Amino acid sequence: QVQLVESGGGLVQAGGSLRLSCAASGRTFSRYAMGWFRQAPGKEREFVAAITWSVGVTNYADSVKGRFTISRDNPKNTVYLQMNSLKPEDTAVYYCAADRTPPLSTNPAAYDYWGQGTQVTVSS
Repeated sequence: QVQLVESGGGLVQAGGSLRLSCAASGRTFSRYAMGWFRQAPGKEREFVAAITWSVGVTNYADSVKGRFTISRDNPKNTVYLQMNSLKPEDTAVYYCAADRTPPLSTNPAAYDYWGQGTQVTVSS
């Protein structure tokens, strides 16, 4: 059974940084794509970033390019989202997701497994 467990959320002031982690277990993820999504109250879940386990190809939403970095540690089966220069509009629950069939997708429906989410709150 696939498990994705996020951690690292919290409260930070605008301009600050956080690093989210997603620990994956239950499968060999070498052929998967891993994504981060977020959902603010009253809004739809939106794509943030994604990466392939194998060669580390990445994709980012325009709203986070230059501020967020997705990476993975293959031996640890962990994906990270480094978030810098945070803005109040980045406030949301952040979810980690796994897609069995890359290439990278920005559509939440393409992802097969989801974590429980971690809250990120950016104060102004």
